[in-house]
Amino acid sequence: MVVTQENVAVNGSRRLSPQEIADTLRERIRTGDLKAGDRLPTQAELAEEFGVERGAVRQALRALQEDGLLSNVSKGSPPRIAERIPVTDKPQPTMVALAPRLAEAFTAPHVRIDAACLTAETLMVALGEPLRLIHEGSISPESIEVRILLPSREITLAFPVPVEEPEDGNPVHERWLTQRNAQGHVLRHNLQSLRSSHGIDVNVSFRALPFTPPVKLYLLNGTEALIAYYMVTRREELSDSGPLDMYDVLGSASLLFSFDKDAGQRDAAFVEQSQKWFNALWETITTDLTLS
Repeated sequence: MVVTQENVAVNGSRRLSPQEIADTLRERIRTGDLKAGDRLPTQAELAEEFGVERGAVRQALRALQEDGLLSNVSKGSPPRIAERIPVTDKPQPTMVALAPRLAEAFTAPHVRIDAACLTAETLMVALGEPLRLIHEGSISPESIEVRILLPSREITLAFPVPVEEPEDGNPVHERWLTQRNAQGHVLRHNLQSLRSSHGIDVNVSFRALPFTPPVKLYLLNGTEALIAYYMVTRREELSDSGPLDMYDVLGSASLLFSFDKDAGQRDAAFVEQSQKWFNALWETITTDLTLS
C-alpha cells in the first residue's frame, strides 16, 4: 500500500483506511465481541479510537451497512449490529435454509438477488419471510433487484420428462411450463407491490436459459452463494388427463450448501466465480423471457 500524507497521523504513524476500519469492526462482529442488537459507539468515539477523521469512519460504516451488518442506520443515532441468522455447518433442505438467508440479505439497503433454477417455486415461497419483515417494519431496504434465469420454453428439458414418450403432446412439459409462468408472476407481483406500499425501488427481470440447469444457484448481494443439486427421481402425479409417470427432481428438499465471501479464500473464490458465471450467462447466451 502506498502511504500518502492523508494516511499519516500527526505522530507519524500510519492512519487506518476506511476499509481497514470496516475489516476490524467486521472481525469484532464475527468473533462475537459485537453481538446482534448491540449499538456501535458514536462516530466521534470511533474516530478517536482509530485515530482518524470522522469521514473515514462514515465510509467504514457505509461499507458495513452495504454488507447488511448494520441496522437502524440513521442520522444522529449510532447504528446497531444487525440481527444475524445463525448459519449451521450442517446443510439443510432448500425450503428450510433459503428463507432465513434471504431475510438476512434483505437487511442491506440495496438488495440484489440472482437466481438460476428450474422454476421459481422455492424462491417465491422463501421470499415470504423478508416480505413479512418489511411489512412489519423490521427491515426497510431502499432498493431490491432480482434477476432470475429459467429454462426456455423452446428447449427439450432434461427433466422433468415422461418415462415413456407420449403419443400426443408432452403433458409433463406443459405442466412444468404452467408452473414456471405462474410462480414467476406471483414472485414478481409480490415484490413489485412494495413500490406502492413502501416506496421501495424494485426491479424484477427474467431471462431464458438454453439448457436445463443441473443445480439451483442463489447469489445474495454478491457476498453469499447458495447451491443445491437437483436430485432426479421417478414419480407419478395425477393430472386432469390421468396419471403422469415421469422423471422429476427434488428441488425444495435438496440440501442447500452455503459459501460466504467472508469465510475465507476458498469460499470467497466460489462466490466470485459463481457471480461471474451468472453474469456471463445473463449477458451472452440467454434471451428475454416473457411469462405467458
